[in-house]
Amino acid sequence: MKASGGKAVYGASLGILMLHARFPRIPGDMGNAMTWPFPVHYKVVRNATPDRVVRNNASGLLETFIVAARELVADGVDGITTNCGFLALFQDELAEAVPVPVLTSSLMQVATVNRTLSRGERAGILTVSASSLTPLHLEKAGVPEGTPIGTTEGGREFTRAILDNEIELDVDLARQDNIEAALKLVADNPDLGAIVLECTNMIPYAADIRRATGLPVYSIENFVRWFQGALVPRTYPDPW
Repeated sequence: MKASGGKAVYGASLGILMLHARFPRIPGDMGNAMTWPFPVHYKVVRNATPDRVVRNNASGLLETFIVAARELVADGVDGITTNCGFLALFQDELAEAVPVPVLTSSLMQVATVNRTLSRGERAGILTVSASSLTPLHLEKAGVPEGTPIGTTEGGREFTRAILDNEIELDVDLARQDNIEAALKLVADNPDLGAIVLECTNMIPYAADIRRATGLPVYSIENFVRWFQGALVPRTYPDPW
């Protein structure tokens, strides 16, 4: 038996492009490695702060992300994702720049979620910043026109702590911001059949949102688990 080489890192098929941030990444957060049941390989993209990526449309950062994505491939990953839904802006460019599959944003699953719902129902988006989520973000992610959007913007804790990159996070207040924003999204849109969380930092609150609204809640976590399942398919014992 011979082993084949060619990679610098083994056992981590998924590479994650990380924003340059300092806010707490609690269990469930995409940037907390304990969130994942499989190994991941992180690459921090320097100067890609939450404010710059979300509030300023990742201005001037495309080439920096491409370089980081190529470094992940050189290290040995088989697929790449990111830890900010607003990076849907770079989906096409990153996919063209590297020879592995790229999944930039949770928003990319909205159209598929719609196909699972009953006639007359549709998915809505919950985002960290509705004022920053432009039609171009939605177009690049393939989000159907007219999709309802709710936001934690204007709440007591979550949006401010994340986008201002604060060193502390009141988790209980952040949870309440997410629940209240989701309930408002549902109240404003009686035809809602599911919620898609744009923000990767919302994962820890997905179960709370599900309990509060009664609706299926999709996040980057379930999307990445699906993605990983294609990169490393499960093996089964030979029945024969």
